Amino acid sequence: MNHELKSVELFLVLGLVTTIGVSSNPQVNAEEINELPVHTHLLSQDGEGGIELSPGEQANANFQDKLSGAKLLSALRQGGHIIYFRHAQTEKDYADQVTANVNNCATQRVLSETGWQQARTIGTAFEDQSIPVGKVISSQYCRAWKTADLAFGKYDKNPALNFLPFEDYTEAQVAQMEAKVMPLLTAVPETRTNTVIVGHGQQPATNRSTDIVGA
Repeated sequence: MNHELKSVELFLVLGLVTTIGVSSNPQVNAEEINELPVHTHLLSQDGEGGIELSPGEQANANFQDKLSGAKLLSALRQGGHIIYFRHAQTEKDYADQVTANVNNCATQRVLSETGWQQARTIGTAFEDQSIPVGKVISSQYCRAWKTADLAFGKYDKNPALNFLPFEDYTEAQVAQMEAKVMPLLTAVPETRTNTVIVGHGQQPATNRSTDIVGA
């Protein structure tokens, strides 16, 4: 057995859902999957008008797909991958409270009705495309575990996926978050399954922007 890490950052929330999530027909076919930009760049808030990109945003801009379309779908069906994506869409009228309590959804930004639909669409896509799912891991924030629950009907909360409530991280804080997240991204999935991780938009270990308040 090849134990070499096979990690796929599959941002289904911005790929599958943008393409098919608003369709009245929840059925997802292979042709739609094959046409998806499976590794979809997170939209940069500061990437226009000549404003300098953060290191994470620049990494997104420079990214080149190594596996996509039918080949990616075939690989996912075989299992052995880590699939990481951001939680589904949230309410936009407020952010997390400064003293947000991960055990109290009322102190956090929660999924919108569209987000609920997106999460269910993700689960439908996995099922329709026969992509095997083993462990499902989420952050402790309600919007993350609720996305996992709606999509897959199961989840294990892991505080390692929580983000720190700062607009700008120090190098030490980034290193701290990377140290927590990397074991999850490098763990070998259960035999013939994929591990799904539902986190936040810009985890340092995925080389994304570290300005993630409200991620």
